[in-house]
Amino acid sequence: MAALGVTAFSLTFPATAWGLEGFGPWSLVAVRSVLAALIAGGCLLALRVPVPERRHWAGLAVVAAGVVVGFPMLTTLALQTSTTAHAAVVVGLLPLTTALFSALRTGTRPSRTFWAAALAGAAVVAAFTVQQSGGALSTADVYLFGALLVCAAGYTEGGRLARIMPGWQVIGWALVLCLPVAVPAAAVALSYEPVRLTAHSVAGVLWVAAGSQFLGLVVWYRGMAAIGIPKASQLQLAQPLLTLVWSVLLLGEHLTVAAPLTAAAVLVCIAVTQRARG
Repeated sequence: MAALGVTAFSLTFPATAWGLEGFGPWSLVAVRSVLAALIAGGCLLALRVPVPERRHWAGLAVVAAGVVVGFPMLTTLALQTSTTAHAAVVVGLLPLTTALFSALRTGTRPSRTFWAAALAGAAVVAAFTVQQSGGALSTADVYLFGALLVCAAGYTEGGRLARIMPGWQVIGWALVLCLPVAVPAAAVALSYEPVRLTAHSVAGVLWVAAGSQFLGLVVWYRGMAAIGIPKASQLQLAQPLLTLVWSVLLLGEHLTVAAPLTAAAVLVCIAVTQRARG
């Protein structure tokens, strides 16, 4: 389940790049949130899922702020000036960030081997980022690092809640929670940013809404609940490699030698983290 989630997420950046061909950045983020919330709300209503207890709403708000709003907004802004390949490798730091948040929030204590492999993977990604940016961080990198922090918090809180309620309900209620803000935001953004509907832009918006924002998170949170947040998080080290493949196939991007080598190196780190004892 966690691996299926990673596969869905790996298409997010290429789909966002497609969406930006016809939508402005703010419109894209708002529209994807509205569409995903309508899908999730429809499922919750159809199955007559009871409203979560009051004690769970604070956690759902963290999921909403990090996964539904923060990460999509910051990565979309970054992709205006960054290639999907570069953004994907920078986001390779997300597994380590999520493992750290999990250790602080839930008290999990992975082994030293796990941390060594996670840190090695993060170091490889950091080195790639510095090399690609010429030794200085770009504005896109600042957006991406901010996205890492808010997304890791959302993943951690969602993984914790998925032990209490089904994973699809976690993201479903988080999306519904954002609907009162997303609808007026979409209306305002669409009135200011011109929209040009093309096959690419429509397909991109539909995927980030239904695939990345809802279905991917459904299986992702279920996987996190089953195998634990730290171990599941390290599977995302494979996400940059998958996104690099999509960026070539779907966007026609040309990769530097460093990008696939970096992605391959973090795959080695994945193997170690998955075999490390808890």
